[in-house]
Amino acid sequence: MTTQSIPTQPAIAGAPARASFGRGVGLTQVASLGNQLGAATGALAFPAIGPIGVVAVRQLVAAAVLVPLGRPKFRTLRRADWIMVTALALVFSIMNTTVYIAIDRLGLGLAITLEFLGPLALVILSARRLVDLVGGLLAVVGVVVLVNPGPTSDLLGVAIGLVSAGAWAAYILLNRRIGQRLPGVQGTAIASLISGVIWIPISLAWFAQHPPPLWALGLAVLCGLASSVLPFSIDIIALRLLPQGLFSTLQSMHPVWAALVGLIILGQQLALNEILGIALVVLSNVLVTSTTAVRSRR
Repeated sequence: MTTQSIPTQPAIAGAPARASFGRGVGLTQVASLGNQLGAATGALAFPAIGPIGVVAVRQLVAAAVLVPLGRPKFRTLRRADWIMVTALALVFSIMNTTVYIAIDRLGLGLAITLEFLGPLALVILSARRLVDLVGGLLAVVGVVVLVNPGPTSDLLGVAIGLVSAGAWAAYILLNRRIGQRLPGVQGTAIASLISGVIWIPISLAWFAQHPPPLWALGLAVLCGLASSVLPFSIDIIALRLLPQGLFSTLQSMHPVWAALVGLIILGQQLALNEILGIALVVLSNVLVTSTTAVRSRR
């Protein structure tokens, strides 16, 4: 197996590049919407099993589905591969646990906004064009307007949200490297397996103290499918089709989807500032993706 056989991004030439670009953008939005649908579904189970219980089920479901799907070839992995997939497994656990605790403490909108600061930082740090920098800054303005965070005494919740932001940035960087080294979703599958093994004793201990009702387990399973299996499988493919900075910019749609999902599933009404924030974030994505598409046609 050679890394040369796995393209990191499409060649900038003709229809194949345009098709790859379109697929990459579409995949990021499917993953983003699925993630927020899963988060809202998981939040409905918080009263019964708490964020830890939801994360435990989510990690086990991800391993149970992704390992047969990815069919990883363990014997072909080198030492560097094992280090990266193990690091990704730890990132899975940290990212999922911290964001769900933040959602429980701060609410879906603010928690996802804080988490988005991770990929936003990658956008700004990797900016090579003025339009990329402007798009990233426009996205953060839209996110702030969208959530309109006021003074809060829950500094611990904010700190936990910032930890999830760092984990999300690490998730993007590791997924890109692993996608370059391992074909398909093998890397994601192995990382999910390691993470699932870590969460087995945690799950047993937690559910021994918090016996789960079937309805809560069902919601947690749906959360695992929508928030882990779907995006974990899609993101590693999208990162092969899109530059890292553009992929990170497209993550700004997460707060937008969170607001819409909150309206539809959780009954949260959209205020004027939220509508304006959504418009700014969408404008940011249109600005960056359209200018990138124009360059890919040259």
